[in-house]
This record gives sequence, C-alpha cells and structure tokens, in this order.
Amino acid sequence: MPDSALLQRTELPRPNVSETQAREILKDHYRLEGAIRELGSQQDRNYLIDTGEARFVLKICRAEYATVELEAQNAAMRHLGSLPGMPRIPQPVAAPETGEDILFLSLEGEDYQVRLLTFLEGESLTRRKYLAPSVVAELGAVSARIAKGLEGFSHAGLQRDLQWDLRRAGPVALHLLKSVTDQDRRDRIAKAMISAVKRIQPLAPALRTQAIHHDITDDNVVARPDAGGRLLPDGVIDFGDVISGWLVADLAVTCTALLHHADGDPFFILPAIRAFQDIHPLNEAELRALWPLVVARAGVLVASTEQQLAIDPDNEYVIGNADHEREMFEVATSVPFVLMEAAILQLAGIADKALPAIGRLLPDIAPETVHLTDLSVLSTELAENNWSDPEIDWRVLARAAAETGAASTRYGEYRLSYTQPLSPRAPATFALHVDACVPAEAQAVAPFDGTLLKDGHHLILSSPDIRLHLDGLETPLEHETAVSAGDPIGVVSGHPGSVGGLRLQLCRDANLVPPLFARPVHAAAWSRLAPSPSPLLGVDLDAPAPTSGELLEKRHKSFARPQKNYYAEPPQIERGWKEHMYDVTGRAYLDMVNNVTILGHGHPRLARAVGRQWSLLNTNSRFHYAAVAEFSDRLASLAPEGLDTVFLVNSGSEAVDLALRLAWAQSGARNIISLLEAYHGWTVASDAVSTSIADNPKALETRPGWVHPVTAPNTYRGPFRGAASTTEYVARVEAALEALDLVGEGLAGFICESVYGNAGGIPLPPGYLSEVYAKVRERGGVCIADEVQVGYGRLGHYFWGFEEQGVVPDIITIAKGMGNGQPLGAVITRREIADSLEKEGYFFSSAGGSPVSCVVGMTVLDIMRDEALQENARDTGDYLKSRLQALGQRFPLVGAVHGMGLYLGLEFIRDRETLEPATEETAAICDRLLDLGVIMQPTGDHLNVLKIKPPLCLSRESADFFADMLEKVLSEGW
Repeated sequence: MPDSALLQRTELPRPNVSETQAREILKDHYRLEGAIRELGSQQDRNYLIDTGEARFVLKICRAEYATVELEAQNAAMRHLGSLPGMPRIPQPVAAPETGEDILFLSLEGEDYQVRLLTFLEGESLTRRKYLAPSVVAELGAVSARIAKGLEGFSHAGLQRDLQWDLRRAGPVALHLLKSVTDQDRRDRIAKAMISAVKRIQPLAPALRTQAIHHDITDDNVVARPDAGGRLLPDGVIDFGDVISGWLVADLAVTCTALLHHADGDPFFILPAIRAFQDIHPLNEAELRALWPLVVARAGVLVASTEQQLAIDPDNEYVIGNADHEREMFEVATSVPFVLMEAAILQLAGIADKALPAIGRLLPDIAPETVHLTDLSVLSTELAENNWSDPEIDWRVLARAAAETGAASTRYGEYRLSYTQPLSPRAPATFALHVDACVPAEAQAVAPFDGTLLKDGHHLILSSPDIRLHLDGLETPLEHETAVSAGDPIGVVSGHPGSVGGLRLQLCRDANLVPPLFARPVHAAAWSRLAPSPSPLLGVDLDAPAPTSGELLEKRHKSFARPQKNYYAEPPQIERGWKEHMYDVTGRAYLDMVNNVTILGHGHPRLARAVGRQWSLLNTNSRFHYAAVAEFSDRLASLAPEGLDTVFLVNSGSEAVDLALRLAWAQSGARNIISLLEAYHGWTVASDAVSTSIADNPKALETRPGWVHPVTAPNTYRGPFRGAASTTEYVARVEAALEALDLVGEGLAGFICESVYGNAGGIPLPPGYLSEVYAKVRERGGVCIADEVQVGYGRLGHYFWGFEEQGVVPDIITIAKGMGNGQPLGAVITRREIADSLEKEGYFFSSAGGSPVSCVVGMTVLDIMRDEALQENARDTGDYLKSRLQALGQRFPLVGAVHGMGLYLGLEFIRDRETLEPATEETAAICDRLLDLGVIMQPTGDHLNVLKIKPPLCLSRESADFFADMLEKVLSEGW
C-alpha cells in the first residue's frame, strides 16, 4: 500500500496564488515584468510571463512536496538538455540575487516552493482531435528518446512516492475511488483496475526500472507545424512526475494520452509503440505488461479527476481534461487485454506458440469432397449488388453444397457481403470462422481432449490450450462432459438426406468469445487468437491473403514510372458499383473523382450490351456495320446545328490532337492560341498546348514556337478578379493575336476548355468566349472547345460547357465519360473542316469507332437519358455545392467553391487576402479523406483544389457523406 503521506498529497488543492501575487514574485525575485497569464495544472500553479524579449514559466507548488524532488526535476532537465539528439527541453532559471533555482516563499500563511523555467514555443496536441499516424509515431519517438536519455541518470529525488507511479496504480486507484459518486463508473473502474493488476503482477519482476519522465502526453509536449499544417512534437515540458520507475510505464503513459484521439480504436497507438521499440526496445515481459498498464493509467486518471473536482471544483484545467480522460478509459476498456497483447507482440515480431494437435471433426466426410466457396470481392457469385442481400453468403454456400454434397466458406476471407458503403470506418469483413453445409446426421467426434460445455444450442469443446466453438450440432452429452480425442460428441442437425449448417471457430483464450468478423486493421491480431479451423475438416480452409504490396512492387518494376498512382500507399481496388469502389479487404470508398465512369461503376445494362457485342464482332471502322453509323449520327444530333460531322478516336488526347490537325488543315496556318494553367492531353500536339505546371513542371519552358499561351482567365486568383474581368482577359488574347499579325504568320486557331476544368471548374468570365471567338475567326482561325472533362451533361445545367457562354465552337473534342471508361473519344465539327483533312490523306484510328466502342457509346447515352443523369448532376450538384459553400463560412482554409453540377472545385488557401495556396494541406486532407472512405485528389497548378467530379449517379446521401467527411477533417485535423 502507498504510505499515508502519498495518499494525503493526492487530496491537496492547487496553491492559492493569484495572478497579482505571481506578478510580484516575478518582479521581486527574478526582476521580470511583462504580460502574464495562468497555465493549467492539476495540483500546481503555473504562470506564463512574456517580457517582450523572452518568455518564462513560473511554477508554484505546495511545501508538502519534498524539495529534493524538485531538485531532481531540475537536474533531469539539465541532464537531457546537455545530450545531443534530444527534443527541446526547458531549463531552470536561477534567481539573480541568490543564484538559487528553488525559492521558498510564504504567502498569506501558506508555504510554497517556487521555480522559474524557460518557455518552449509551440502548441499542445491535446486539442487536436485527430493525429496522423506520423504524428502518433513521432510522439512515441519523443517518449523513447527521453527514456533513452534518462537511462543512466540518477538522483536521490527520484525515489519518491507519487500517485502517478504505475507501480502503485492499484492501491492508489482504490483510494481515489471513494470520491467517484457514480456507482456504475466506480464499479467499472474497480473491475478494470483489478484485472489490469492481476495481469501485471506476474510480469513485474522482469520490468526494468530507471529514471523516467512518466508524463510524456499530448498535454506535455510542444509541437510545431510542418509544411502541411500537421503538428510534430519536438519539445517536452512538465517534469513534475519524473521518478525512478518502470521503463514501460513511460510508454504506457504516452499511449494512454493518445486514446482520446483514437476515434474509439485502440490500435491507433501502434505507431507510437513501433517508434518507441525502434529507439529503446522493450523486452517481452514489458510488451505484455504495456496494455494492462495503459488500462491502469486510464483508471487512475479518471478516479483522480473525480477526486480533484470534488476538492477543487473550479479547476478549469481538470474540468477541461475530464471528458478526454473518460474517453481514454472507455477506449482502453473497449477491447480484451489479450487482443492488444497479441497486436503488440506481433508488432514486435514475437511469434505465438504452436497450436496443439487438432484432429478432424467429421471423420466420415472426405476432405477432398469439401467445396470452398468464394465470397471475396472478386467472387463471380457476387454481381449487381447482390452482396447487399444479408442472406447471400448462405445462399451461395447452400447452392454449392447442393451441387457437391459438402461446402465451406473460407477462413480469413474478406467478405464483400459485410462491406458498408458510406462508412468512415472500414467495417469488420475478415472472417474469423467458417460456415459449412454438410450432410445432416453426419457424426462428429472430439478433435482433441477436452471438456464439452453447453450454452443453449452453442457447444464449446474446451482444453487448456484451445477452445472450439460449435453451432449446428446435436449432442446427447451433458454439460461439462469430459471427452477424449475421437470420442463421438454428436451429429449434424437436420433431416436425413438434407444438408445441415455448421459454424466452426477456434480460440486460444478460455475467457474470450471472439467476434465472427474482424476489421482489416485488427485482422492479424485477432487471427492469432482465433486461428484457422482448417484441421477440423482436414482441408486448407484459408483464403489467400491479399498481395497488394507485392503487386505494387511488380507494378513499379514493369510499369513505366511516369504512370503514377493515386496515393503513396494506394488501396488495391478491384470492384465498383455506382459511385462506390471496393478494395480487396471489402472496404467501400465513395468515388468523388472518377469522371471517366460517368454512369457509375459496374452498370449491368452496359455490361450486358458490351458482352453481347463482343460475342458478335469487334473490328475497326473501315468495315461496314450498323453501330458506327448509328453512333456517329447520335453524336452529331447532340451538337449545335452545323456541327454535323464526327471522327471517332480512342481518347481525349487523340481528340485534341486531331482537332489541332483539323485547325492546321482548315486554316493553312500553324499558330495556336491556348491558355495558361490548361491541360489537354499527352500526345505531342495535345501536350504542346498544355501548360499546367502541376502536370508538367517544365511546361512553360518547353512549348514549341507555334503555341502561344495567354493569361488564364482565372476569375478567382488571376491578375483580374470577378465577373468584371472579361475586358482585361480578352485584351490578353488580343495582344497575342496582334503580335501574330505583325509577323504575318497567320492563325490556325484557339483552344480552351469551356469551363476552366484543370484549375478546378472555374467558370470563364461572362462573354469571354464570345469576344475571343469573334477575334479568332476574323483572322481565319478555328475555335476548339475542349469538352473532354466538362462536357457531356456533367455540368447539369448544360450538356456542353460552351452553352454557358452562349457560343458555338467550330470543333468539339470529347472523351472520358462518353465511354464510361471504355477507350472512346470523338471530334465533332463542320463538314468542310473535316474534309480539309483529306488534303493530307485519309484519317484512321484502329479502335476508334469499333463495334464495341460504338455500342458502349450508344448505351451510355441511353442510360443517361433513361436514368436522368444530367438532371441528377444538376440537382445533386447544386445541393452539394451549397453544402460546401457552408463549410467556407466556418473554415478559413476554404477559399472558394468553383464550378457547377458535378464538376466542382473546392480551393484551399492559407490567407484570404493573399490567396496563398494550401498545397501541403490539400494533399494531407486527401489522405485523411481516404482513411474515412472517400477518394479525392487535388488539381490546379498549385495542387490546392479538390477536383470533385464523381459519377453522375451520385446520390444525395453520398453527397452528404462527402460533405460530412470533409467537415470532419476540417474540424478534427489531418
């Protein structure tokens, strides 16, 4: 038991020292004057003073605290401050007159001890609800460096009685619990503390002791922002709990503090443990003790807070932390001890002991007759969203059993049927059990020695090393019957001649009933506790593990490097449905960026049409077949009057390339006016007129002489702002045209997106295209509207982007959505412009206009019409835009919401006056959105605009989810 002095100290209130008195102490004893304010503390009084030249912290504690303890704290700070590679550490400041760094003062009859420390600039992590894994890891690394630095440090003041000493957690908590008035909370804390102490006690002799800080928490580190606005801890303050204690307790304190940032998931702390282990490795006993110590720390914190509020109800510091500490306790007690132990040991590379021998459960069923079903993301049994049927797994299993006599699901399979679209958290999809359909009345025998337990219809065969959980078996045996391996224990339920269902699950822990499914992030730890039941059926029931990492390495090995991935660690996505995409773990993502799939993913009508045409014919457009004539006529009918001739190609790049050739052929000139910040494609010609430095950092240095880029008419961040900027931007085009007039080289044409898509969907200034088109045509040039991204109904209010400007171009280029992902592009123009190309010979694109491509194109248009997708783009897009604009009223980072329909751009800025782009923040926000189940990417020359261009089937529910997740990120951090 802790001594009475320690218990009495737990009940002490903070020193009763006012701000005025603190000001006098600073002036009289340290010759310091300046602005002063109080900092929070549990049992001390801390005041920050800013002299204008430097900042210091005045620390005041009660006389009941031993002076030698304060001396130890000062010595520890000096020791760490002298070591290389340490985080920033505050340093004691001696009083000028006495040279002492601890003063003894009496105020109004109370005795206090006073110290002055240098102040570390930076922010606390406490109020940041979300911490990125890199920040969590860095906090673990800071904890490890301090522990490493204190490894050889000693001082008499380290041998102290401290309520936070986790070696005394049990007795201290039980003492503190008398102040907890909530009976249920008191009982829960007591139960958790008893369980934790029971797990710690046998490990205690192997736990190393050294000098430790014992309070490296999100409150007691200071952090400075990186380029993306993430706070990275780099300084440690408050050495008030420094002690000679268990090394592992230092990490336990840090991990406990992280739990209120964990969003309910205790695995959130693992990066901190890994970082600590890399710097100052813990032994196996310490690793096993870590989680019980976390639970103990959380229990002591909650109990101490309840007591302190009873003593000092106006302590704002304690009040402010109370909810955090209760959340820490809730998260710490939300999972079994053995699960976190398994996760921690696995992280440290410590293997589990081998399983005992396990025999077959159903000896009369030959292993080779058991058919294994496929319920994974790639299963051919799952189609057209039938995986949302809650009975689909059993239907597939029963169908397989009817055909083969016996069938089983697979262990460790990520089942698509357990996915959850529009979920900020990856759902539990990893199967920790198997279900089997086998002949009814098949005899079951004990696969190992044990005791048969009955819980209703649920059976458990228990041995010291393993437990078998069984459902679907009828047994004549009584509860708690001892059986030996091979003894009959029952028969499979069901009528003779039918099949019966069995559910099988193994577990290493006698006190644990594992869940049937685990979340992907928890799967490895749970599979250590609930191993594969393959031995029970004598067949390998394990589903193959995803090989996403190996596939990514293979991609990097053989796939050309300029062909980049979205994300540094991309999920392996193998299926889609409507606006959702699914990775191989069954995680559903809302696709908010994929403008290629205009209809949505996996559309059954399109799949059937393509499959039928592939079964009939696919060839090139020089053959005569119906689809090319019908599709070309259909496209021409969608264009304004006079644009009656169609070329079919493979992509948007080819379409732009061909449009430029047509302009050259029609005009007889070469020069093209294009816009800065634009992207038009990757072919030689389309790349030549692309000037986006986000896509090509050297774009402005490498344009050929026939390309003449003019100022981007960016009405948000360009040199001229707002709707009244038309004249100025047109003047920039006119200046380029006049320069060409002077040299007499002639003009081939002008190309631009009808809405400034690559910059984030920014509308062109009113009347801009009307004036520019007129000036271009006066010189014999051709006007090209690049509608590859912004056309084809995506804007909702218009089918073509140029309709917003009230103009008709000479050439339209389209691609992307018109094929819903099938390589398909087109150029629509006037007959005489098309015919001008014959001067250079005929045109041909091998796959452009193939029967399959044409059927795809016509089916896409049919579905867009029948499902009113343009109208949905208008209505859902307007609704989504209003929600995003509302975020701009709350969060200064949101500069503007551009675009219309389902082509929107959300621009992030650091300053609303200078419009400084928030480039790094945007990248970090996209990464956080991926964690929350949203696929999003940046665009624009500064990569600070979210390019919001989802499938046109986007539902209002999905729009709300996207806006909600973005709000969550902006509120909690990234």
